[in-house]
Amino acid sequence: MRRLLPVTDMTAHETAAGEVHGTAAGKATAATEATAATAGAARVAASDEAPAGREWTLDELADAYAYPEGDAVWLRANMVSSLDGAGQHEGRSQPLSSETDMRIFGTLRGLADVIVVGAETVRLEGYRPARAREAFAARRAAAGQGPAPVIAVVTASLDLDFSLPLFAEPLVPTLILTGAAAPAERVRAARDAGAEVLVAGDGAGVDPARAVAVLAERGLRRQLTEGGPRLLGQFVAAEVLDELCLTISPTMTAGGAQRIAGGPSVAVPTRFSVASVLEQDGFLFTRYRRI
Repeated sequence: MRRLLPVTDMTAHETAAGEVHGTAAGKATAATEATAATAGAARVAASDEAPAGREWTLDELADAYAYPEGDAVWLRANMVSSLDGAGQHEGRSQPLSSETDMRIFGTLRGLADVIVVGAETVRLEGYRPARAREAFAARRAAAGQGPAPVIAVVTASLDLDFSLPLFAEPLVPTLILTGAAAPAERVRAARDAGAEVLVAGDGAGVDPARAVAVLAERGLRRQLTEGGPRLLGQFVAAEVLDELCLTISPTMTAGGAQRIAGGPSVAVPTRFSVASVLEQDGFLFTRYRRI
């Protein structure tokens, strides 16, 4: 990871002082001026005296992306977008990604209690069970977490292949979030496959706010969603998304690809503030928190 860009008084102080982002002085300035929301990431930058381009360790990334302290429920999303706003290319996010993006992807998973994902994304991306990673074992144990995050699939129809490893071979049982009117035979099939079915809506579908609450009731308060766009749009519309970790890929796709969030437009745009911005190989790794 090359540098952390300041996120408060982003240019004024540095310009007046004649400082340049990316130097050791610029990093120290970022550390001293960052708000409490960026303190974890800023500390990493301030202590980083290695030449530009040094790859951050997973511990440094985990410190930079740590969940807020305390017992509050926190829902963050992790998404990637091209420069022209595409959230995927030919149905998948991987063509927009990079090696560093995948390191951050793995770090965010390593910090989460639960990964919430829509059924269509499970089908398109070929989801597999989350795995235990030695790099995060001590950190998870200290936080009272299990060896790997739970994966919770949001679905109204339960139109899923329950023979897939996500359901047949998970380290911890996969959760299904659905509505009270979900097809009974599909609910039975899910349970027969070893998944736990949780009701988070009165109809066939899932109420986003209720899904967050149902997971929190099980002690899964550090929540991470990886989409897809429809699910993310539902969380935004329900005003339950606390944080967006957005990788801006230095690519353009043209075409009619979906944006990172879909569904009906909200009446008033939800405002977020910048928490941190990292850069590597032209990719920007941004973090925003809801105001």
